[in-house]
Amino acid sequence: MSASLQNPRTQSDANLIDAIRSPALFRPWFKDLTTWHAWLTFIRALFALEMSAADLATFTACTGRAEAPTEPMREAWLCIGRRGGKSLVLAAIAVFLAVFRDWSDYIVPGESVAVLVIATDRKQARIIYRYARSMMTRIAVLKPLVAREDGDVIELTNGLNIEVATASFRSVRGYTLVACLLDEIAYWRNEETSANPDTEILGALRPAMSTIPNSLLLAASSPYAKRGALYNMFRRYYAQPGPVLVWKAPTKTMNPSFPQSVIEAAYEHDAAAAAAEYGAEFRSDIETFVSREVVDAATPLDRRELPPMSGANYVAFVDPSGGSADSMTLAIAHRLPDDRAALDAVREVRPPFSPESVTKEFAALLARYSISEVEGDRYAGEWPRERFREHGISYVCAEKPKSDIYRELLPALNSGKIELLDVRVLQAQLCSLERRTARGGRDSIDHPPGAHDDLANAAAGALVRAVSGMDFRAIWEKL
Repeated sequence: MSASLQNPRTQSDANLIDAIRSPALFRPWFKDLTTWHAWLTFIRALFALEMSAADLATFTACTGRAEAPTEPMREAWLCIGRRGGKSLVLAAIAVFLAVFRDWSDYIVPGESVAVLVIATDRKQARIIYRYARSMMTRIAVLKPLVAREDGDVIELTNGLNIEVATASFRSVRGYTLVACLLDEIAYWRNEETSANPDTEILGALRPAMSTIPNSLLLAASSPYAKRGALYNMFRRYYAQPGPVLVWKAPTKTMNPSFPQSVIEAAYEHDAAAAAAEYGAEFRSDIETFVSREVVDAATPLDRRELPPMSGANYVAFVDPSGGSADSMTLAIAHRLPDDRAALDAVREVRPPFSPESVTKEFAALLARYSISEVEGDRYAGEWPRERFREHGISYVCAEKPKSDIYRELLPALNSGKIELLDVRVLQAQLCSLERRTARGGRDSIDHPPGAHDDLANAAAGALVRAVSGMDFRAIWEKL
């Protein structure tokens, strides 16, 4: 082990490959190095370390680039299969950059300087944090560098922090960052809006790294749909020379020990999903359901709700919930005299909540609009009917599944015959809906993984009830 690795305070020639090979450092976490060949090659490319002929062959296969880098990367984007080992590697890179690189020339006393790891949710962030914490507290030469740790932050005596955060642009403001590692960026979702916040976060990250020479932005994710920052960077930089590296590899390349039987079973169940999760292929069977332009055109500015009007025939749709996982939502709509439909009111109650109290609240709103019948899905058997019946409201189970309701709403939206409400969550949920094509050719429409569509579902149900019998598809096709 080199002197710089024995003493993290003298980092002049520290090398992450050497640290991974060293039993006194990271080797206990990388037991069988033969299964980590692809990752070691990636690290060589990331830091412009010397490559063997075998390394160069792997590098070319995963990047489309024929020549090894001669300068360290400023950004690296990894499109890799699920269970490829990225969480452990991200943690090792975070620790290495925090303790084996000398950033003192760029740190002002009192300034918050960090190696920041951003994950899609709290659970995923904790996985990376536990790896980093175990390295910092179990490696003898690193343990004295830990000044304090509290579950999200490891404060170091060299003035840096190793921190984990969930995907929110607010979580990165106010920092100076020597490195930022982005985990599962293709699946980032905003809990309030269901929107993918990758662009906003990147916009906040790059200024936070701009004052640190040799700072590093590293994003690693299983691919998803052909959109978002990961796909845009892949399309722009894959197989291109320069300081931005795009690395694309399936699970078995990055983790040869992963059971082939699991991959084969996944392909048999859903080939398109398995190709993304384990084959590192962007999905071609997923399209955006409705464009932001269409939703914006259908949304009167600053209209949050319409009061009840005499003579209007109101209809309603509810998306029930048991109160522990999903929101319970309600939407009210009516048909306008000029063969259009307007959304009048929406309500969303997020968990945890009492279904009985929310039902009472919704029933009171329905009574304000003189509505005695509400439609909803077949959730939880009889309880929605019983609860609404207690408040004088008849609950009717919807005959159409959710995908059919969305499918009927689309031509009305596209033809300009729908007026929505200026509610950010509703707009974001509608714009995040995805159309997926199954192997049998039938389309389904649903929210992306990790997102929600509870409010959009209720609004679509109410609007489709309001326009029932109007042939908007024929109108749209004539436009």
